[in-house]
Amino acid sequence: MAATTSSYSITMRLHTAPDHGVVGAVATAIAQAGGIVTAIDVAESSHERLVVDVTCSASDANHAHELETEVDKVAGVHVYKTSDRTFLLHLGGKIEVSSKVPLRNRDDLSMAYTPGVGRVSMAIAEHPEDVWRLTSKGNTVAVVTDGSAVLGLGNIGPGAAMPVMEGKAALFKRFAGIDAWPICLDTQDTDEIVRAVEMIAPGFGGINLEDIAAPRCFEIERRLRESLDIPVFHDDQHGTAIVVLAALTNALRVVKKNLPEVRVVVSGGGAAGTAIVTLLLAAGVTDVVVVDRAGALSADDETLAGAHRQLAEETNPRRVRGDLHSVLDGADVFIGVSAPGVLKAEWIADMADDAVIFALANPDPEVDPAEAEKYAAVVASGRSDYPNQINNVLAFPGVFRGLLDARAHEITVEMLLRAAEAIALVVKDDELNPNFIIPTVFHPDVPKAVAAAIRGTTE
Repeated sequence: MAATTSSYSITMRLHTAPDHGVVGAVATAIAQAGGIVTAIDVAESSHERLVVDVTCSASDANHAHELETEVDKVAGVHVYKTSDRTFLLHLGGKIEVSSKVPLRNRDDLSMAYTPGVGRVSMAIAEHPEDVWRLTSKGNTVAVVTDGSAVLGLGNIGPGAAMPVMEGKAALFKRFAGIDAWPICLDTQDTDEIVRAVEMIAPGFGGINLEDIAAPRCFEIERRLRESLDIPVFHDDQHGTAIVVLAALTNALRVVKKNLPEVRVVVSGGGAAGTAIVTLLLAAGVTDVVVVDRAGALSADDETLAGAHRQLAEETNPRRVRGDLHSVLDGADVFIGVSAPGVLKAEWIADMADDAVIFALANPDPEVDPAEAEKYAAVVASGRSDYPNQINNVLAFPGVFRGLLDARAHEITVEMLLRAAEAIALVVKDDELNPNFIIPTVFHPDVPKAVAAAIRGTTE
């Protein structure tokens, strides 16, 4: 049976015969079909019928429909209505704006709005730096996307990207107390995106670029960093890189290998892969080979151009060529930010002893983590239903908390390295093991440690 997940959780409202034994039959039917019952509530009981709400988790949408069908087959049971709990959670959106000040009477209104607010506006006009102190700018981030590379769903557009950006904003608030707002742009033109962000920048203390396809994202980030006086952070690149480096640091502690001595293979030469490689090199890794659809990137390959050419010139010191399987021979670490199923579990046997596997494609990883564990010493993925989830939530809230607190104008590679070290050190020596190399996103010390690292302070 495939693992079930709360993201495919449903609640079925059942009309049943007035026999509480039917509830057990329903639970049995769900279990036999591979679902997991998480709640059963009798909503109504009478001499004529029972109304029962059954909540269960499934492995995917098709499995959820299968569970509904199996329950409807139980004698004396009719599935009256089925609700998808994920869709219910999103009804009306996940975020809102609320006032931090009371607006109870004319006195409050005259200070929060006209005429009192005019005095504050004039003060800022005379001393522009006070916008950080007298407005929300100092605690506000714009989460900007064009909808061109949303999760693993591809180019689905700005409207379809909105739920993801709302989720990002909710995470900013939950983990770092930052007010973030989704800015979903109806353009995929680089110049228009850059100009749009430049025009809204005065209202924000930082810009979080999100789900913008490569290679366009590289130019957008570069140009915005040059033109704006607030930090610009592409989370798909740098957030991913921070958490990967943190996890790899601890994975190598488990297998007792040193970062400068390991051979690393990265599957995927897009935005995330490029940022991971850049940070690994800055951290001291000396042997990284990037493999894309056409095989290993090598500087002696004259067919390469653009971002792939630059990436090849910075990596693959042994100039190895070939497909992923051949390049993995003798490697210590595999990091996948590419596509489902590209790594066969048995290939891991060709890697060095105590291999480390990070299969980060979402929602379906490069290799089934359960299969990879048969061959590797440490396995991590981007999924929450397996140990060692590598999740950007460990990085970006603390990163922006530190940037905003410091009123930073930019983010540097040194900051990224410090952030990765801070996350790694949250896992203490007596906690570290092959199934716990990275802290949970709910660990209270993580955002504080990352923020301190970004500021260059200790807490």
